[in-house]
Amino acid sequence: MRWSWHVGTYRGIGVYLHATFLLLLGWIFLAHLLRGQGVLAAVGGALFLVLLFLCVVLHEFGHALMAQRYGVGTRDITLYPIGGVARLERIPREPRQELAIALAGPAVNVVIAALLFAYLALANALTAVEGLQLVGGDMLNKLMWANVILVGFNMLPAFPMDGGRVLRAVLAQRQEYGRATQTAASIGQGMAMLFGLSGLLAQQPLWLFAAFFVYLGASQEAAMVQTELAFRGVPTRGAMMTRFGTLVPEQTLADAADLLLAGPQHDFPVLENGAVVGILTREGLVKALSESGPAHRIAEAMRPAPAAVDPSASLETTFQQMREADAQSVPVVEGGRLVGLITLENIAEFLMVRSAVEQLSARSGRTGLDDSAAEGETRSRRPYWMPGRGRARG
Repeated sequence: MRWSWHVGTYRGIGVYLHATFLLLLGWIFLAHLLRGQGVLAAVGGALFLVLLFLCVVLHEFGHALMAQRYGVGTRDITLYPIGGVARLERIPREPRQELAIALAGPAVNVVIAALLFAYLALANALTAVEGLQLVGGDMLNKLMWANVILVGFNMLPAFPMDGGRVLRAVLAQRQEYGRATQTAASIGQGMAMLFGLSGLLAQQPLWLFAAFFVYLGASQEAAMVQTELAFRGVPTRGAMMTRFGTLVPEQTLADAADLLLAGPQHDFPVLENGAVVGILTREGLVKALSESGPAHRIAEAMRPAPAAVDPSASLETTFQQMREADAQSVPVVEGGRLVGLITLENIAEFLMVRSAVEQLSARSGRTGLDDSAAEGETRSRRPYWMPGRGRARG
């Protein structure tokens, strides 16, 4: 991953450390030195941060391992200065499964805090939270209270925290999934506004940062779910590109550049004996031109083609496959023959067209077409982006 280092793998899940984490580590080390506490205290402060982020890693593995129980894979876990992020391949639509996955992370911190509390109580070394300080102080007490704070913060009912997913899972047991997401997102945005107002009044920049983080996370979650719901009931053929150019491995980059300039297409399937053997992206083409020149063969600049999809496959599944493969475009193959190309740009255009027609339908109270006695026959000819057809198939 960009600006990240791989630090280990467990159960097939890679753990990465983002470069900005080192800035936080350096700041903690320097803060101790500026307080005149010496190098040993500075090393202790850095060690506390490492232990805290180890707890964050365990928190994220709580999510990941619970997700594995339900057949949901995790791409990776990345540590940032603001915390950890486990990238799940998908979020289960079954509310009880999402609830279990969301709660698994905070549950790990509860166990860690409980174990540290038991040890400190037996050692008669407990310290009240108000007796702690950011720089210096007892490391185990700070670690225990840090885990308590992690639980409290993560359980706030706002995306992207675990509490937002818990709230949605609870609401989804009584409401439609999209409506539950929107309700949970609205609550999260309301909390973000309260954070922001409190930060302004208390002159706390960190609260303002948290408010922005929560508001953005809630908005993105709502938008993502609404996008997925718009795909439901729509086959891939409803959004695929059917007019596109292709290349063969023996052609040159000059040929590809001519094709790129001749139209709006950015990614080109590379065919050999009728089979898709690769994809030449615009970025790959430009890079190869600058490094090797226009006489370079396409076979040496293309990337392996992602797994092809069937035109009858649901657009939701295809979009998920593209996200998992980190692919900008995917070939659509039927009966061994390339019949289309689905790109992220196509999908975005499909959503824009469908959204525009649905807005008109909502204002007019119609299905997007004139009423007709032959509505059943008309519906069968209705494009997939028009209101009615997707719902009928869903």
